[in-house]
Amino acid sequence: MKRFFAVLLTGALVLSTLAGCSSGTSSTASSGEAASSEASTSSEAGSEGGAASEGAIVIGGIGPLTGSAATYGLATKQGAEIAVKEINALGGLQFELNFQDDEGDFEKAGNAYNTLKDKGMQILYGCTTTQPCVAVASLTYEDRYFQLTPSASSTDVTDGKDNVFQMCFTDPDQGVTAAQFVKDKGLATKIAVIYNNGDAYSTGIAQGFISQAKELGLEIVAEQTFPDDTTTDFSVQLNAAKNGGAELVFMPIYYTPASLVLNQAKAMGYAPIFFGGDGMDGILDMDGFDKSLAEGLMLMTPFNAASTEERTAKFVTEYQEAYGGIPNQFAADGYDCMYAIYEACQKAGITADMSHEDICEKLIATFTSADFSVDGLTGSGMTWNTSGQVTKAPQVFTVQDGVYVAN
Repeated sequence: MKRFFAVLLTGALVLSTLAGCSSGTSSTASSGEAASSEASTSSEAGSEGGAASEGAIVIGGIGPLTGSAATYGLATKQGAEIAVKEINALGGLQFELNFQDDEGDFEKAGNAYNTLKDKGMQILYGCTTTQPCVAVASLTYEDRYFQLTPSASSTDVTDGKDNVFQMCFTDPDQGVTAAQFVKDKGLATKIAVIYNNGDAYSTGIAQGFISQAKELGLEIVAEQTFPDDTTTDFSVQLNAAKNGGAELVFMPIYYTPASLVLNQAKAMGYAPIFFGGDGMDGILDMDGFDKSLAEGLMLMTPFNAASTEERTAKFVTEYQEAYGGIPNQFAADGYDCMYAIYEACQKAGITADMSHEDICEKLIATFTSADFSVDGLTGSGMTWNTSGQVTKAPQVFTVQDGVYVAN
């Protein structure tokens, strides 16, 4: 959910095959994440965050640690590392996390997957972004590895693969939920939609929103697209929305282009409600971004770093101490993935001496069982269906005075 805007985004390159709950975008890494990107492109976190103790379950991770999508991969990796450290400190079941860089590229993701197989991977955590995840999911399905992605949200990731599960909402569901929220809260009757038609994440949410909005009797006065996240001029899209009388502009896009939209809307004196999806999360932390541009911005995201809830506050503190930045939704998703795997392994009686095939079948049965649920940072009572999709309640926030405020 990100509706923001960057005035000073000097040449931010953006990939359209990415993340979070996404499938394609790029952004500028925060200072904490940037520092981590200088490390090696793979990392291993085991007992106490260092070398894993003997008899640990080997979890492979894949995501972009370098390149234009590095913000997402670093966040999911770092969130997972914090969880692994906590889990291993409990004693008993131990994890070893080996995370490989795919640069947001599906071919490199395949190479990373083969590397992890060679290193004894038993469970796959990833991929971070959608297109690499779709490619790797086909491989894990054939090889029978259990796979849980923190942020790849397209239905293509899990379609026809009983071993692949998601921690974030699917794209169509997010769009449907957003439209229902707009209707239920009476936010607007005339709506414009601006989305990236070259990105599966953005297109999936937009199509779900448009379809549901029409069913609910909301008028779509403008449906505007742009080809990729390197687009810098949104005057055509904004003029179409303004001329159509749109009271709300729904933008299921990443925060780099969103920051430009907000800045250009202000320059032309157009001030509708801007509403985004989880891909906008993190916009307030963009270097050089004028937070006043985001005032009143609404976005859907399952995580609020400003929450005073005990577990969330503890995670934020640990993340800041370890990486020097505020965790976003992707970091929280990574954290929740590790705990979901941990709780499922405990329930299924999984041990480190089991084959990856046996672990896969046991985890599939556990994740889809009627009596299995997980309480995490991004949702309480999270459950999964046989299609690998998660069920949890979304949250909608409004930016007020530079922070998220729950609706």
